[in-house]
Amino acid sequence: MYSGFTLTDYSGKIIGAHQKVDKVAREHLGTLINGRDLFPTTRSILRFEGRNGPDGLKRKSPGKNEPEHYFSPFDDDGTLIKIINEHYKNLVHELEQKNSERVAFEAAWLAHSLVDGLTPAHHYPYQEELSKLLVHGKTKDQMSVKEKLIMPGLTARDMLKNNWKMWGPKGLMFTHGLFELGAAVILAPMSFDKYIPNDKEINLIKKIGLTEYFINQAREIAVLDIYNTYYKRGWTPKLAKLIRNKLGPSMIRTVTLAWYLALYESGSLNKK
Repeated sequence: MYSGFTLTDYSGKIIGAHQKVDKVAREHLGTLINGRDLFPTTRSILRFEGRNGPDGLKRKSPGKNEPEHYFSPFDDDGTLIKIINEHYKNLVHELEQKNSERVAFEAAWLAHSLVDGLTPAHHYPYQEELSKLLVHGKTKDQMSVKEKLIMPGLTARDMLKNNWKMWGPKGLMFTHGLFELGAAVILAPMSFDKYIPNDKEINLIKKIGLTEYFINQAREIAVLDIYNTYYKRGWTPKLAKLIRNKLGPSMIRTVTLAWYLALYESGSLNKK
């Protein structure tokens, strides 16, 4: 999902989808814990989004330890699940240690991973399609920034064709980027006040755990076929409605419950 232009924090504050989810999820968490001072503030969490979040690494250290948040809900190799589980484990640990800054970091990066994993554009086999356009003999992590921006080709004609496939109106990156930006614009004015997790949802995530809950949510989003429909038809009133009434609430609910479960498993909720 779109987290703003990573050279500055301003764009993310205006229409950053990750920032929007984090802000609303923190408000809902506050309601669930009756306003107790058990979790970092929204401001503390948002320090680790945008240019200080996972997307910022793609600019600061391209090709080095870039977190990949693509996810196939029905047939996944587990890469994103490992990232989510690692951040969640660390979040519980830091809550136990009462290390507020580390808690804020892990909370933000966990939320980012969960939101990306629920994003329809991240369910598309992006890496598989990108590999067809890469420099021969190199992986994505071995490529320079220039090589990622300008697709190669054996001939000038091949190079032009590959760049059209990447950056053209229906290109791989162009379509991905416009979808995420469009979704962020749709989510920006929404309040999502009525999507506070209820007791049934809290008991469910306590019973099945974060991983299974996340996968179930991702599958519910995937069967809506939002991204493929967008690719064929562009933004329609029906798709915008799905973003407002299904995707956004699912993201916010999942992040809220993940943070709540971490508080529960760390024993923080038992403290007066």
